[in-house]
Amino acid sequence: MTNENTCVLADGCKAAGTDACTRHCTHFIAMHGASGEGGRSGVAGLPREYRLVTLKNSPARDAIYIKKRKPTVVKESVTTMAEAYVKTFDRQLDQGTGIISPADRIKSLYLVSESPGTGKTTTAAALLNEWLRVHYSGSLRRGLEPLQRPAYFLDVNAWQNEYNEFNRPRVPDSVAEPAAARYYRALEAAKMAPFAVLDDIGVRDAKDGFRGDLHTVINARVTNQLPTIYTSNIALDQLWQVFGERRLADRVGDLCREIEFVGESKRGMRR
Repeated sequence: MTNENTCVLADGCKAAGTDACTRHCTHFIAMHGASGEGGRSGVAGLPREYRLVTLKNSPARDAIYIKKRKPTVVKESVTTMAEAYVKTFDRQLDQGTGIISPADRIKSLYLVSESPGTGKTTTAAALLNEWLRVHYSGSLRRGLEPLQRPAYFLDVNAWQNEYNEFNRPRVPDSVAEPAAARYYRALEAAKMAPFAVLDDIGVRDAKDGFRGDLHTVINARVTNQLPTIYTSNIALDQLWQVFGERRLADRVGDLCREIEFVGESKRGMRR
């Protein structure tokens, strides 16, 4: 049995579907680790259920979004939008570390819907996996060493739970110290990764300390022109009400395209 269904590099790989496509492939190990649970995919922080989601196999590939075209509003395919977006990913390999003009930057996306389950997180995860694929394959073609963590997925809700875990009164050190270590590792990874997903941003009220750390992450990414995918159930122009200030919401919206998902829930459709 070949291994193409368990490797995000399969799309475009000449060995996919052949006898050479096995878990012993050096490229599979580089991306997923010898166990299939590590490698660049593992350190990207993706939840296990999303580690193999691509645009081709995504259960949200039939999702639609509202596209505002003056003077009308139309509905278009999320997959069409996402495939066009992925075509810009090759730019990451040609831009180096220099300042990029706004016209050439890989834009950020704000995926939003009032209802849960419409495919926002699944689409964001698929885009992250596509970034991993383009970065790894493109680096090798150019004779470059692929980064160990070219992308990072931050579940903002879970991250806030970590913050609360070590800031509760009378929490024992045996609980607080590991939670704080995980929290600050995630903060640094989310700040520095060339591409990131910030999932469920603005889902609930935040304490000042956590809000400050989240602003640090967002500000670092915007300042350093690092593309970011945000997902939320709150429209971008309403995000400031959650955080109690406009500054953070304005940074999220900087050179960021808002994509409003519509339709029925896609949950339970994974295959």
